[in-house]
Amino acid sequence: IGENLLQQAWSPCSGLFEAGLLQDLQVEARSHEAAGNLKPAAIGRDHGRLLSSLRGDSSLWLDDPRCDSASKAFLAQLELLRKALNQSLLLGLETVEAHFAVYPAGAGYARHRDRFRDDDARIISLVCYLNPNWPQAAGGELRLHLPEGVQDISPDMGTTVIFLSEEIEHEVLPATQ
Repeated sequence: IGENLLQQAWSPCSGLFEAGLLQDLQVEARSHEAAGNLKPAAIGRDHGRLLSSLRGDSSLWLDDPRCDSASKAFLAQLELLRKALNQSLLLGLETVEAHFAVYPAGAGYARHRDRFRDDDARIISLVCYLNPNWPQAAGGELRLHLPEGVQDISPDMGTTVIFLSEEIEHEVLPATQ
């Protein structure tokens, strides 16, 4: 992961998290969705602005008290990854933040960077998909805008991508389901 981040500013990471944990996270995300715990995601800091023309997902932060053991276990895994990346790349990562994001059919997220212009807190972004048996024709890919062209990542269960927040513009393409 570290070599890829240094060389190309992103890294595909198959098998980074255990299948059982990902399945538990998927069940937890669906449970939160059914309970109405996910709220329309905003753009910007401090709850930002709701702009459905740019971002159509609903989300719930994993440190929310309503989150269960799968969220806590995932955050613990991200903490281990944070420490490992700090040791290998000296990134100075201080905290981890993570959320569930659920996109209804037709929704996406316009091209953007995950780092605010006047705040260097976000250094690394990580996307981990929880979609079992995702049909290839259903869309919903993560599109990375790289110097050599676009790279589309299929939203298949367990597919994980890590990238430098400031360097890589990306978007979520609309899905049909």
